[in-house]
Amino acid sequence: MGAGGVGDPFIVSVNKREVVAAVLPLQEYWLPLSNLDLLLPPVDVGVFFCYEKNVRNLTFESMAGVLKKALAQVLVSHYAFAGEVVQNSVGEPEILCNNRGVEFVEAFAEVELRDLNLYNPDDTIEGKLVPEKKHGVFAVQATELRCGGLVVACSFDHRVADAYSANMFLVSWAEVAQSKPISAPPSFRRSLLNPRRPGSIHPSLDDMYIPVTELPPPKHPQPDSDHLISRIYYITAEQLSQLQSLASTKGCRRTKLESFSAFLWKMVAKSAIAQSADKKMTKMGVVVDGRTRLIEGDEHKASLMGSYFGNVLSVPYGAEQVDELNEKPLEWVADKVHEFLEGAVTKEHFLGLIDWVEAHRPVPGLAKIYCNGSEDGPAFVVSSGQRFPVCKVDFGWGMPGFGSYHFPWGGDAGYVMPMPSPTGNGDWVVYMHLLRGQVELIEAEAAHVFRPLTSIYLNFD
Repeated sequence: MGAGGVGDPFIVSVNKREVVAAVLPLQEYWLPLSNLDLLLPPVDVGVFFCYEKNVRNLTFESMAGVLKKALAQVLVSHYAFAGEVVQNSVGEPEILCNNRGVEFVEAFAEVELRDLNLYNPDDTIEGKLVPEKKHGVFAVQATELRCGGLVVACSFDHRVADAYSANMFLVSWAEVAQSKPISAPPSFRRSLLNPRRPGSIHPSLDDMYIPVTELPPPKHPQPDSDHLISRIYYITAEQLSQLQSLASTKGCRRTKLESFSAFLWKMVAKSAIAQSADKKMTKMGVVVDGRTRLIEGDEHKASLMGSYFGNVLSVPYGAEQVDELNEKPLEWVADKVHEFLEGAVTKEHFLGLIDWVEAHRPVPGLAKIYCNGSEDGPAFVVSSGQRFPVCKVDFGWGMPGFGSYHFPWGGDAGYVMPMPSPTGNGDWVVYMHLLRGQVELIEAEAAHVFRPLTSIYLNFD
């Protein structure tokens, strides 16, 4: 059965569990979370990489040894990943950098890489190949496959790192494994994200974020209600260019991410109309990284923010009538996406967001779209993974044949992350965590764009 098929269930056997700590003794100390970290709920992010059987005929034991030795070394500089998140005296989370270490699991899966159903990660990745983080901030699982291939997967606490930071760590880990110097040592300088005195908060931030004390009580889903599922798709560069052309008229060229997001928003609106006459509105958010926004021509700050380890994210969103999104052309929807993004891609937006958190502390805040109730209509968030360094995560036995984030994030809204294909030809791999009904409509109406990921696209032998 190819990677896009149903696939037979397979068993994963855990052979070994150990804790890998930093190779050098580290002085214990408390590292506060920044105001932007405090906007993240306690959720774990998964990421995994698939490697074909290596030409050097390295054994699984030797590859696991390389991973653990390099991990112990890279944790010296990335010490936050070797600590644990605990509450301080006012109930806020902080990182206790105590070098408690990282749980490292070695396992064997009774499946070949080419038969791994990557299209449906709920069945093959979740709970099998991506480790469940039980303690600390970071966890690793290395899984040997029947064909001699290897899957290296990690889970990390999103309160400690965003994808940009995790990508830095993954590249550094691979560099250390190959005895190379770390090209981008991390910085934990929280003063880069200090609030202003006095603060200045734009009213729009109250539309985007909410103190958790103001959240409505959670509603228990009905037994027959739709639920979120995860799928991975392949989108060709040709299809992306066509979407961009359709979204870019009147002399305004939209980005591929804006064009893709607009197309997906139309699909979700169409699904809402097909399923219920009650759902009048739908929301879409797009994750914005603030590192480049906070620099604004300051070269010294650019180098500091470029190596900053932590969360520097905002999630602006738009809300539109489902009928309008369905009926209007793609260019109109792309304009709406561009409009709500425009206000959040500025230095002032991120400085204001830092001030917003400060004004509400110690009560934590959340992005409103994350806790969007189903009664509000369908909602989802798009997070660009175009910096995902899949080709740089080479530990010494070759580049991964495939890699992806895996993030069934626990919110009420869906989550979508487009990433570059490992082929490097402009194609995308898209992780989607959406309602089953939305997925079914997308596969029926846009199969020419969203192609279930199979081994055909990945050149697995």
